[in-house]
Amino acid sequence: MRFILVARPDDKKALVLADDISSFLAERGHAVVYETRTSTALGKAFGTDFKDLKGDAAIVIGGDGTVLHTVRQLKEQVPIIGINRGRVGFLTELEPDEAKEYLLKIESGDYTVEQRMRLHLLVDGEYVGEALNEAVIVTSRPAKILQLIINIDYVPAEQFRADGVLVSTPTGSTGYAMSAGGPIVDPWIDGFLVVPLAPYYLSSRPHLVSSKRRLRIELDSIKPADLVIDGQHIMELYNGNVLYVEKSPEPALFINAGKNFFAKVDKKLKNL
Repeated sequence: MRFILVARPDDKKALVLADDISSFLAERGHAVVYETRTSTALGKAFGTDFKDLKGDAAIVIGGDGTVLHTVRQLKEQVPIIGINRGRVGFLTELEPDEAKEYLLKIESGDYTVEQRMRLHLLVDGEYVGEALNEAVIVTSRPAKILQLIINIDYVPAEQFRADGVLVSTPTGSTGYAMSAGGPIVDPWIDGFLVVPLAPYYLSSRPHLVSSKRRLRIELDSIKPADLVIDGQHIMELYNGNVLYVEKSPEPALFINAGKNFFAKVDKKLKNL
């Protein structure tokens, strides 16, 4: 098999684990391709840019941020197995001491691949990116409230004032959305989770909207806002700008290690 190896480049333990796993796989006759930043941090001579990475599976060592970065940078999605070196790691299936044993299962073909819905995002009709976790419109001036209009199937569904609004995938429901008061959503559900951020009125509540519907969010405010996708600042928004949210035609691919989603979430939350 051909494995892509990505590790958080500023985490020494993640890099040591990456080197160990690379040797383990190479000894078993597999090809290992390092992502460029990982190879540089390890002092390896050769690395491959994300846009050129291709393989049967990608091993990502780090936290949720490393996984999100990998999904965002890959030109073509490949099945990912995450090994947790972060604080929580909702997007990582394995702990370091489980890695080698499970890689043997991948070697034998004893695994399944799960598709995870992503968001396809446009501003005023222009494509701005994909999100595995969430897209956030948030005030760029602290203590300044925005006014936003949520349209579903071309009908204004809600108008509210808040610090911002977040649109999450089910996968992202355990991230920023959960911190903002949203529910934990089964990742097998296809839908958009819309969560107001610190709304002025308590009647402004989270909505779970089918991905088959047409969702758009209009900034109806003279105060500017920032659009942030999976933690990465994308652009500044101004009065009248509209964010269009669609289901991405290209989902992220994750190798399922057979762990129950809800049991995993419960365990990780208790370890916070």
